[in-house]
Amino acid sequence: MVKRMIIGCVLLFGIVGFSFASGKKTEEPVPLTIYGLKGPSGVGMIRLFESPPDIRGMAVSVEALASGDLMAARFISGEAKVGILPANVAAKIAASGKPVQLAAVTGLGMLSLLSGDPAVRTIEDLKGKSIAVAGQGAVPDYVFRKILTMHQIDPETDVKLDYSLAYPEIAQSLIAGRISLAIIPEPFATMALQGNDSLVQVSDIQAEWEKAGGQGNYPITVLVVDAPFAKENTDAITAILDAVKDSIRWVKANPAEAGALVEKHDLGLKAAVVKASVPRSNYEFIDAWSARPILRALYQTLLEFAPDSIGGRLPDDSFYYRTKADFSLGA
Repeated sequence: MVKRMIIGCVLLFGIVGFSFASGKKTEEPVPLTIYGLKGPSGVGMIRLFESPPDIRGMAVSVEALASGDLMAARFISGEAKVGILPANVAAKIAASGKPVQLAAVTGLGMLSLLSGDPAVRTIEDLKGKSIAVAGQGAVPDYVFRKILTMHQIDPETDVKLDYSLAYPEIAQSLIAGRISLAIIPEPFATMALQGNDSLVQVSDIQAEWEKAGGQGNYPITVLVVDAPFAKENTDAITAILDAVKDSIRWVKANPAEAGALVEKHDLGLKAAVVKASVPRSNYEFIDAWSARPILRALYQTLLEFAPDSIGGRLPDDSFYYRTKADFSLGA
């Protein structure tokens, strides 16, 4: 009898012990992809490709997509939770009803008007000329149109804006002398200037934008977050924002090393080009709440020239992601 009781107790404790052991589960980390873009837009965040931020409970990876259209599709489908987009595309997605927020500006205007035509040394000299402009319907297109209008040049009738070439093709055509005028961003402006010493930079496009009513430089690329995800994972978003800010600071201080990483991670640019262009570029980190004035100035221009490019309306304050610091400061 005693023997049976001992055996029963052993079995009972064994069962209880097994229940506790089997009920103790190790939680798997949640996968999170931070999406960047190939080309210049990915340069500022290149350190994240080398070393993604360490976020508790998450397995973080970084992936570069080939275009803003692909990135937009992932946000629209709900697949993307964090990623880089052109500033106008972010507003357009939000206007469509998708719950996205702009979390930070990561790149400001870095356009150059390059001329291989000796007769063109000012913006007023552009009347009657053909100018290559890549990205019809993108921010550089509308910024340039605003500047032309300020100089009493009608973009529709006084000049011919040629959208037939992509940025790399514009640079190569300037080098080869196939075209003589172009509005082109970094690093392609640097590529062209290095390849053809007869080219000159006409005016300062960023300064012209301010004269035309811009509030400081205009934002080109922004970091966007899925709003419900951001609300539930504020610490993760803070860690990502800090990592992007640190990366941009590092890139500006170490252009040669940044160029090597850009080439290593196959973002579509050569190391030497990145090294030469970073000092001429405007990789900057500005949190969304602080960046509202420059964003609103850009969106107002887009609403004037192409309302569909931002979804037909100006974003309201809920579009701009606010950090814990913003709330603690009463912003």
